[in-house]
Amino acid sequence: MATRLGEMMPRSSSELRIEPTTKRIRAFLGGKPLVDSERALLVWEPRRVVPAYAVPRADIRGAIDEQPERRALPQADFDRIPEWHPGIPFSVRETGGHEVAVSPPSSDRRVSAFVADDPDLADYVILDFAGFDEWREDDDPIISHPHSPFWRIDIRNTLRIIRISLFDEILAETGAGRLLYETGLPVRFYLPKEHVRVELLPSETVTLCAYKGAAQYYSPIVAGVPKKDLAWSYERPLIDAQNVKGYIAFFDERVDITIDGVARPRPVTHWS
Repeated sequence: MATRLGEMMPRSSSELRIEPTTKRIRAFLGGKPLVDSERALLVWEPRRVVPAYAVPRADIRGAIDEQPERRALPQADFDRIPEWHPGIPFSVRETGGHEVAVSPPSSDRRVSAFVADDPDLADYVILDFAGFDEWREDDDPIISHPHSPFWRIDIRNTLRIIRISLFDEILAETGAGRLLYETGLPVRFYLPKEHVRVELLPSETVTLCAYKGAAQYYSPIVAGVPKKDLAWSYERPLIDAQNVKGYIAFFDERVDITIDGVARPRPVTHWS
């Protein structure tokens, strides 16, 4: 029986997974690199959706505290979540090992890290991405979390008529849309702003995507009521998402979409 490749990664999510990267990985604190490695590993701890970087101890330009002050977190609060997204704290884990902390010379700043018991990670330290000021792969900045070689986005033009509505009110309609395909996520429909028919109130909400950049959210006025953060746009996207710059997308999970008059079922995700 053939194996569906898209199902292999989720099936292994309960395991500790690693993948070497040939990129030069650097992590900065206060404008100076605390980590500089060409031997880094991408590490997916059990239940983690996105990877972390692990580097050899020798590639850390500072002190490693083997007995840092422990931070008590109610692990049970996260046990009910089957997949741990990037918002789950770094210190929550099922991997055997011990916590450490790394710090630059002559500085009080410390970054959480972890040493796993797994022999394939011997002499490696897994680093808390959020604890650093800046990360770079080679000389390009990386945001949100490390890039996975098994995750990508593709953007395609479409001339099909995309109509987005809610409560029988048409929010937007276009024959000049762009489809954003992202590994593991529903296709997203991006429309030119001028093809949106309702008022969009800018929101203070901003989210980061490692592959697309910073998303600015909007609350469309539907039947006279703002629908909070129902739509978003990438005004200054990363290079892979340049083709949706300034376009508007809506959460398919919360609106009704037809393509050439044919209704699409709403996808079910954690945004539903």
